[in-house]
Amino acid sequence: MKRVFPGLALCLAVLVSGIVPAEAADAPVLARMVETGEFRVGMSGNQPPFTMKSKDGDLIGYEVDLATLLAGAMGVKLTLVEKPFGQLLDALVKGEVDAVMSGMTITPKRNMRAAFVGPYVVSGKSILTKDTTLAAADETADINRADIKLAALAGSTSQSFVEGLLPQAQLTTVPDYDSGIKLVLEDKVHALVADYPICALSMLRYADKGIVTLSEPLTIEPIGIALPAGDSLLLNLIENNLGALEALGILDELEVMWFDDASWLIRLP
Repeated sequence: MKRVFPGLALCLAVLVSGIVPAEAADAPVLARMVETGEFRVGMSGNQPPFTMKSKDGDLIGYEVDLATLLAGAMGVKLTLVEKPFGQLLDALVKGEVDAVMSGMTITPKRNMRAAFVGPYVVSGKSILTKDTTLAAADETADINRADIKLAALAGSTSQSFVEGLLPQAQLTTVPDYDSGIKLVLEDKVHALVADYPICALSMLRYADKGIVTLSEPLTIEPIGIALPAGDSLLLNLIENNLGALEALGILDELEVMWFDDASWLIRLP
């Protein structure tokens, strides 16, 4: 598959010549990155097209490429740390990772635990279902029924969405999206609630299984990079590098490659 990386190193090198050593008290994580030359990014590895495993067992996806570009621009080694989605913010707070990039919606509750840079993608809630009547829903009232069984990723905004806006529905939380899709395919739940890109691409991935999604998302949600609270210089560095990637049009290229072009599906198990 054609990637966007060739030729980018020169452009980014012009914009960012390297990391300036951080000795200030408000830059503990950045100081560690300078000392070790390593940028640790946490992701679930199971949220296509943001992050997922290829048939070779490698992590691939929009956020894998974005993290790779950011690490290259900063002149440090990228280390991807795979954890269940519900454990990622805790890992950030504990200092086990330097950033979280895993389709994470920026919410006030999360922003109380971490700083955010972005958004680099704007998404929204949708459903993945075999029920064409549910797929025609255009408001939450169409889904908020006691006879409806829904699945959602544990610890996600999808879980909060169901609990807050679809309280009458029966909710099953799952550790990853593959588990939720399996419940839909086996008719154990009526629908999986997830971000619209995940639903749309899962529909393509399982094109022969009769699953469908909404024509438009039910909500608008900004997705960004979660960073440790209390490290303003790291926040500033990531923000500037993300801005450089956007100014160069690279974020647009990544979005086309992972959201509009589904050819990468052949790389999945």
